[in-house]
Amino acid sequence: MYNVNSCNAVIPYFKYIFCLKYLVKKFDQHLLGTVQLTSSKSESNRALLINALSGNQLQLHNLSAARDTQTMERLLKESGEVWDVLDAGTTMRFCTAFLAIKGSGQTITGTPRMCQRPIGVLVGALRKLGATIEYLGEDGYPPLKISGIKNQQTSLIEIPGNISSQFISAVLMIGPSLPDGLTLRLTTEVFSKPYIEMTLDLMRRFGVESLWEGNEIKIAPQAYSSGAYTIESDWSGASYWYSLAALGMNSELTLLGLRSESLQGDQEIATIMEKLGIKTTYDNKGATLTQTGEVAGEIEINFKTCPDLAQTVMVTAAAKGVTLKMTGLESLRIKETDRIAAMQNELRKLGASLIEEGSTWTMIPGTLPVTVETIDTYDDHRMAMAFAPYCAINDITIDDPSVVQKSYPDFWKDFQSVGVVIEQI
Repeated sequence: MYNVNSCNAVIPYFKYIFCLKYLVKKFDQHLLGTVQLTSSKSESNRALLINALSGNQLQLHNLSAARDTQTMERLLKESGEVWDVLDAGTTMRFCTAFLAIKGSGQTITGTPRMCQRPIGVLVGALRKLGATIEYLGEDGYPPLKISGIKNQQTSLIEIPGNISSQFISAVLMIGPSLPDGLTLRLTTEVFSKPYIEMTLDLMRRFGVESLWEGNEIKIAPQAYSSGAYTIESDWSGASYWYSLAALGMNSELTLLGLRSESLQGDQEIATIMEKLGIKTTYDNKGATLTQTGEVAGEIEINFKTCPDLAQTVMVTAAAKGVTLKMTGLESLRIKETDRIAAMQNELRKLGASLIEEGSTWTMIPGTLPVTVETIDTYDDHRMAMAFAPYCAINDITIDDPSVVQKSYPDFWKDFQSVGVVIEQI
C-alpha cells in the first residue's frame, strides 16, 4: 500500500488517492496528446435501469467506472432489504422509481448530505401512480421505505419541468412497465431538456416508443427489447480538458470516444469553449481540441440545459479575464453542495467575484495570476475538477482530491498522463 505519510513525494503514476491535499504544479508546457475519457455516467445509469426493467436482457459495453454507476449496478444486482446509494443522487432517484415498480418494503437511504436532498416531487408522483412510499425521517427527504405498485391509480401525473430532470427521467423509464402506461405532463418551462431527450432516445433504442407533444410525454404499456449498446465517453468529463486546453499553451489534444452527434447535453461545452479560444473537430476516434487564441471579452450563457458545466466555465473565464453573464443556475443549489455558494467562496481565491441578482449571475474576473489558497471541494467532485485546470496559470492546491471518484475516478491519473505534475501535501 502506498505510504500516505510521504506527503512531499511526487504521486506515483496511476497511484494517487487517499491523501488530504494535492498540489497541482504550474503546467507551463504545450498540451499535446491523446486521452481516453471516462464513459458517460448519465448514459450508464439510464442503461442500467432500463436493463433491470427489461429483466437483464441487455448487453452493455463501456459502462462508467464512476462510483455512482458502480453503486447502482451493485444495488440492482443484490436487491437487498436496505439500498444504500451513498452520495449518488442519480442512483437515489432512479432506484426509487425502480422500487416503485419492483419493491416489497425495501428501505433506500444514503449519506447525511444525500438525506438532505429533496425528493418529494418524485415521491408524490410515484404515490399518485399507486406506489406505497413512507418517509422514515423528514417528509420530502430520504430515507424511504417503498413497496411497489399493486393497482395503478392513474396514468396521468404532473411534474414541474424546472426541477431536476432525473425525477422526470426516473418516471419515464418505468412508464412502459405500468399496466396503463404513462402520460407525464410538465407544468413549467423545461430545464435540462437534453437529459430528458437522452432518456427517451435510450428507451427507443431498446424498443420503447414515446410521444412528446407540447408539455406532455405519452408512453403506452410495452416491453423493453433485448439488444447491445456501447456507452459514449463523458462530455461532462471532457469539459475539464477543454478548460486545460483553453488555459494552456498551443494546445492540441484528442479526447477519445466522443461523438459529434451525442445524446449528452454537456456537448454544449464545445460551443461554449469556442468563445474561450478552443476549436473542436471530430473523426471516428473522437474530438480534437485546438487552441485558436480567439477569446471574447464578455460572454452570456444560459446553463439551464447543461448546469454541470457551469463551475468549469466560470473558472476558465476567470483565468482568461472574461466576464460571464449567466442564467439557468438555479439547480446548482441542490447538488452535492450549494454550488453557487461554493463558487462564490472559491472564485474569490482567484481574485474573481460571483454576483447574484435575481435569476442572473455575473462572474467578474480579477487580476491574474494570483497565489491561490487551498481550494475547498465541499464533498463535490466537480469543484475539484473545475479548479484543477487553473494549474496552467499557477500552482493550485486541491483539498480532498478523492472526491473525483464519484464521476471520474481516473481524473488525476489522466492529468498526469499529459505531463501535469501533482504532489501530495
